[in-house]
Amino acid sequence: MAITMNDLKTGLTLEYNQGLWKVIEFQHVKPGKGAAFVRSKLRNLRTGAVNDVTFRPGDKLEEAVVSTRPMQYLYAQGDDYIFMDTESYEQTEIAANQIQDALKFLLPEMEVKVSSFQGEILDVELPQTVILEVTDTQPGIKGATANGGGKPATLETGVTVTVPDFVNVGDKIVVNTDNGGTYKERA
Repeated sequence: MAITMNDLKTGLTLEYNQGLWKVIEFQHVKPGKGAAFVRSKLRNLRTGAVNDVTFRPGDKLEEAVVSTRPMQYLYAQGDDYIFMDTESYEQTEIAANQIQDALKFLLPEMEVKVSSFQGEILDVELPQTVILEVTDTQPGIKGATANGGGKPATLETGVTVTVPDFVNVGDKIVVNTDNGGTYKERA
């Protein structure tokens, strides 16, 4: 479906420059002289590369029709991860290199959203927050508050996040999955 620069919005997926690109951010610019234009930041859904692109008024863009299905992560089998469609119960294998970022927080039976374009898996969208158990960290400090500097903690999926000094091994914590994972609170 053809769109113009005025139709751009965050989250839109485009077929542009022989690739699939998701609009991360954009800004309409109207200079004092000359025609208006749009500055945008696009992320390639196949490679993960981020590019700054400027669109002019005459530019025609093609919107990609991406389908998103709710799925449940079941188990790992070698380098493949098996997901089940929660509506049709159909199972899908996804290679580890396609979902590298999501693997940091993925646990069996977790509900996710899988995006695909013409049968090609593009992305696994995790929930905003996940609850994970701390498997390794320095011992907690009695009387420590959440305002302290923090310490590194390894979670059950293998990812390391910075947590407050009072968190101990065995504690369950809520982790924000955006930006590589940040501590939110105790669970």
